[in-house]
Formats: sequence, C-alpha cells, structure tokens
Amino acid sequence: MSVPILTFFNNKGGVGKTSLIYHLAWMFASLHKRVVAVDLDPQANLTAAFLDEDVIESLWNKRATGSTIYHCVKPLTGVGDIVEPVLQKIATDLYLVPGDVDLSTYEEALSNEWPSSMGDNNLYRPMRILSSFWQVMQMAAQKVEADIILVDIGPNMGAINRSVLIATDYVVIPLGADLFSLQGLKNLGPTLISWQNLWKKRLDNWHNCAEWASYTGFQLPKAKMQPIGYLCQQHSVRLDRPVKAYDKWVNRIPSVYREYVLKESIIPDIKPQDDPYCLATIKHFRSLIPMGQEHRKPIFNLTSADGAIGSHANAVQDAKKDFKSLAEIIAGKIDLPL
Repeated sequence: MSVPILTFFNNKGGVGKTSLIYHLAWMFASLHKRVVAVDLDPQANLTAAFLDEDVIESLWNKRATGSTIYHCVKPLTGVGDIVEPVLQKIATDLYLVPGDVDLSTYEEALSNEWPSSMGDNNLYRPMRILSSFWQVMQMAAQKVEADIILVDIGPNMGAINRSVLIATDYVVIPLGADLFSLQGLKNLGPTLISWQNLWKKRLDNWHNCAEWASYTGFQLPKAKMQPIGYLCQQHSVRLDRPVKAYDKWVNRIPSVYREYVLKESIIPDIKPQDDPYCLATIKHFRSLIPMGQEHRKPIFNLTSADGAIGSHANAVQDAKKDFKSLAEIIAGKIDLPL
C-alpha cells in the first residue's frame, strides 16, 4: 500500500510555498505523524531551509549514491536503475530527501521518454523513468514507515513537475492576492487535468502491451492529483497599493478555482473566508520568519532564548495555533488520522 503524497504547486512563484511545506512538515511531526519531506525543486530551497549549508555542500560535492533525489534517479540516464534514497533525519518523525541543483539535467530524460511511453514495445524503461520520482518517494516512506509525504516543486509546467504531479495523490494550491496568481490558477487547472488524462492513457497502453506480463510486480502511480483546496496569502498594506486592490483579486479566487480547477459551477459573490475550498489565509508573521531562518527552526518553536519576546512571543503562539489548525484541516481532507 502506497503512502499518500501531498504536493504544493503553483506555476506562479513567490507565494510562500516552500515556507508552508517546511512549517507543515514540522507541525505534522509534532502531531506524531511521521513525515518525509521531498525537495523536487531544482532550486533546492526546501533543502536549504532544513539543512546547514555545510551539510548541503558536502552532499552535493561527494555525490554519494542516493544522497539526493537526483542521485537516486541519475542511474536511469545510463544503464542503471533507481537507487534507494539516503534520508536526512531532521527531528523525531521528520525526514528529508534532499534536493539538488543538478536535478534540472534530468528534465531532458523525462521529456524524451514521454512520447516513448506510448509506443508498442520496449515500454518498461520509459515507464520506469517517468515514474521514478514516485518510486523513490515510496522507497523513502517505506524505509521509515512514514504516514505522509510532503513535496515541494518549482513554479513551472516542465517535465520534472509533470512527473511529480503524476506521482501525487493530493494537491494544495498556494495563491497570492494578485493578477499573476489568478492567471496562474487559470493555467494550472487545465494542465493538471491534461496530465492526468495523458498518464491514464499511458497506464492503459502499458497494461495492454506484451511486456506487462513480465513485470506484474512493477507498481505505477495512478495520477490521482486531487485538488483539496487553496491557500491565500494575507496582504501587506502598502501606501502605493491599498487594501481595495488586494480584495479585487482575492475575491475572484473562489470562482476561478471552481471554474478552472474543479470544473464546477461558479457561486457568485462568494469570498475566500466563506469558501470551503479555502483551507486558510496565511499570515505574514513578518520578523518571525528571518528569526526562524536564523535559528533553523519553525517560527512556532521559537523561544525567548531565540529573541521571541514581547509581541514576538504572542506571534509565536498565534503561528502555532494557525499551523496546527491548517494541519488538522489538511489531515481531514486526505483522511489522515491525527
């Protein structure tokens, strides 16, 4: 039985995606759910949040087998096979499959094998490559008996992200209060549906080919890709951009999400705070974020020794409540008992 994979995705960057995953991974672990966080963004920002730069440099320079997500799948670009990942233990119940800037070089292999997977024969290797991220993530989860896999990916519609989304069971879409996030949402919905349908055609083609009987134990992801909701960033009031400008875009999100992502009928005049598909509005927590980065811990674990005193101490408690509430909401959406 596979472990559920939850991916945070928006093809528009700058929406706080990596910070969300980082904090939710810590929160789920604090709620006694064993988490594997996987960094599948070639920029490796999630890895940078979890690990010290010296550790990352060592991983990248040594290039040891299975040390990063890239070194797990790299053998497939030659004559080798997937390598079991070496996980970094971050804390009790929290593990990381580190990212790698070299992962971008794997994009070409994924692009080349996409059309090959619809051929008449020799399909095992293309399907192995296209599902390689799913295979590595499930290996990692089984290794530590994880309850959930949280995935970070880059803001694009490339071949790497296509293979990640194919592997994904549930999708959360973080959004900013701007035109670009709204336009990204319009592009994202149809793309997810297209990738899902195209992968199902490849699964059918695989099950109907002559090779299938020789690889009956070869498991493949189902491309469930179920959107469970979106997250809104709380606006930051600026003199050159009043609250009204943010509300203009934020209040259009529920309709666009229904129309382009869910293919549902639009509910007129519904606002995010009244929308069941809006999982939460994420606060800025301003100066707590750099404080958490400095001490390499989630903002809700900051203490007075870290400088979280006075109003900062109150903000830490607010952050703990907010992220615990969000973790509980997400757990309910994906049937993960807490």
